[in-house]
Amino acid sequence: MARKPKGNKIDGWVNLNKPVGMTSTQALAAVKRALKPQKAGHAGTLDPLASGILPIALGEATKTVPYVQDSIKTYNFTVTWGEQRSTDDAEGHAIATSDKRPARADIEKILPAFTGDIEQIPPQFSAIKVDGNRAYDLARDGEEVELKPRHVYIETLEIVSHSDAETAFRCVCGKGTYVRSLARDMGLKLGCFGYISRLERASVGPFTLENAISLDIFQNPEHNLTPEQVLLPLQTALDDIPVLALREQEAARLKNGNVLSFLSKPDLERMTQAGIEWGNKNIVTALTTYDKKAIAIVEIEGPELHPIRIFNV
Repeated sequence: MARKPKGNKIDGWVNLNKPVGMTSTQALAAVKRALKPQKAGHAGTLDPLASGILPIALGEATKTVPYVQDSIKTYNFTVTWGEQRSTDDAEGHAIATSDKRPARADIEKILPAFTGDIEQIPPQFSAIKVDGNRAYDLARDGEEVELKPRHVYIETLEIVSHSDAETAFRCVCGKGTYVRSLARDMGLKLGCFGYISRLERASVGPFTLENAISLDIFQNPEHNLTPEQVLLPLQTALDDIPVLALREQEAARLKNGNVLSFLSKPDLERMTQAGIEWGNKNIVTALTTYDKKAIAIVEIEGPELHPIRIFNV
């Protein structure tokens, strides 16, 4: 007999605004203590120095974490000029200094070199694995490792404000981008060095600061939280893929792992109305629902729907 999972059956997302000074794991633990879900995980680590959006998946929503991790992200950050630091942020010690300070016009000239598809070397203090060890563990032991450049995508990088000592930026970027590396590399290109002194993640895909929830709400028992007060639907993470509504019998078959075949004209018209180009040779990913509840993520190849993530909600 299968053992009943511990915790509450809760499925959905918490759009958490993580404060400075706390790890992502600590923030996740606070949410788990308050709601006691059966399963929980976060979609993308934020450093203790950073604040902002930390999407937390509960229950069946954990199956959609990879889709959030692949989302476009927005960062607001400040670079302080004149120093390069061991961690590329304010937590490290100075390893190089300069009396030079860049003018705004000088910074604007180099921004195109850091926009689009670029190569970036991760910081020494990062979670990249080197021979089975985390780079930050090796760095803390005083070992300098050679990290390979990675291809990342930066959609936009713009100056928000500028003074002699520091410059505030806004960056929209893809998966795997290290903002600390961006600050380090801009400082090196300008010949003045630089490090991150403030970092805020303003959005992760559909999760934004506008509807984010303060961690204080989870830490204060007086709030008497219920999941309905703080949860976003499981399908929030899948807002950029088509949604196909199913009939009851179709939903039951799909939840059992069966492949559905949409062969009749009305069925094909349903796919067209959902924005699914079923006639092309490409495989299309879509979310299927019944009675507004998520049933499964499917891959559609021709007229066939193959379940790849089935939700037990």
